[in-house]
Amino acid sequence: MKEKTLLLLRGLPGSGKSSFAKFLNSTGDFLIYSLDEFFTNASGVYTFDYKQNHLAYKNCQSKTEKAMQEDYPKILVDQTFALEWEIEPYLKLAAKYNYRVFVTTMENRHYGENIHGTTDEQLLKMAKNFHIELLPQRLREN
Repeated sequence: MKEKTLLLLRGLPGSGKSSFAKFLNSTGDFLIYSLDEFFTNASGVYTFDYKQNHLAYKNCQSKTEKAMQEDYPKILVDQTFALEWEIEPYLKLAAKYNYRVFVTTMENRHYGENIHGTTDEQLLKMAKNFHIELLPQRLREN
């Protein structure tokens, strides 16, 4: 059986997720899904609408599941994934369709600024709530 991989690329706006996803996909190996796609029109103009955010999440998850149903070997999802509830559906999909999961967190060490209009207040709130799992499940506090 061919191994299937789901890569979740996470980080705050401006951390370089989309740029890194493009870099990783320079060989065309990955099928890439991003929340940004939902808010980007055919001309490439990004317009975020918070009221539509729940639809963007559903859209990205649906596309990912469809690709998994078709046994696409390498799928990359580019989102902030700042909160556990954002990651959980993808972990469940990976288990359901037998995908190995890697979660990569982008750090903003290149002085990047977000281009999506996220305010400094929103960035600070997101950073405060951002949680990284470094330990295996058996060593985590409940």
